[in-house]
Amino acid sequence: MATILKDDRFSRTGISEAEWKVRVDLAAFYRLSALYGWDDFIYTHISARVPGPDHHFLINPFGLMFDEITASSLVKVDLDGNVVGESDYGINYAGYVIHSAIHGARYDAHYIAHFHSADGMAVSAHAEGLLPLNQRALALIPRLSYHDYEGVALNLDERERLVADLGDTKVMLLRNHGTLALGASPGEAWSGIYQLESACTAQVRSLSVGRDNVLIAPEEAQAEVKRQMARERQPVEGRRTHYDLVWEAALRKASRQAAGYDA
Repeated sequence: MATILKDDRFSRTGISEAEWKVRVDLAAFYRLSALYGWDDFIYTHISARVPGPDHHFLINPFGLMFDEITASSLVKVDLDGNVVGESDYGINYAGYVIHSAIHGARYDAHYIAHFHSADGMAVSAHAEGLLPLNQRALALIPRLSYHDYEGVALNLDERERLVADLGDTKVMLLRNHGTLALGASPGEAWSGIYQLESACTAQVRSLSVGRDNVLIAPEEAQAEVKRQMARERQPVEGRRTHYDLVWEAALRKASRQAAGYDA
């Protein structure tokens, strides 16, 4: 059962309603990621931009596991890595490097998830990257970017190259490292990382029978899926988006199976 932290180390004092909503969504994102097995002990990270003009973002306190995260325990930092407010925990510096780079460069990067899942790392290390082996991969490949491995992300000058490689994409494989997805909403970021992680798992399982025995999707079908995905992502005014529906369903799951994230 997930731990719910209620002691005096964590407080809602001075937090606006807009920021609290983001905190609740981000805490749910952490709990859901743990449920799907995408956590990595106390490592890896998910962040969210704090509403307002200050360019602050929220990230996990370094030392807590994903299934322990609550809305009030999240740490607020600025783009220079300074903790804003009080927290008994620091942050993972590599997480700061990666997330500050993207939050600082992309106006649409309200939520960013970065994982070290076994399947994500496996595909990130595959010379051919994500292959067109299944419908999920076909939908991702036209909008997937890659960033070459430079070592543990502790060097600030890597941020410029990471952002350049990301371009205008929202899903990325960090070579020899893991997966990354971003979105303007929690639903968009969750959908991106869910699809990418699932496509990586499907590829690992497919290639377990050997590369020569795997069917690559026909080029005509690949082109058709690309056209279909472009049409599907067009919003309809006055209606909930696909990402809205995804996140509503995800929150229901979090409430059923990981209650306490909103504390």
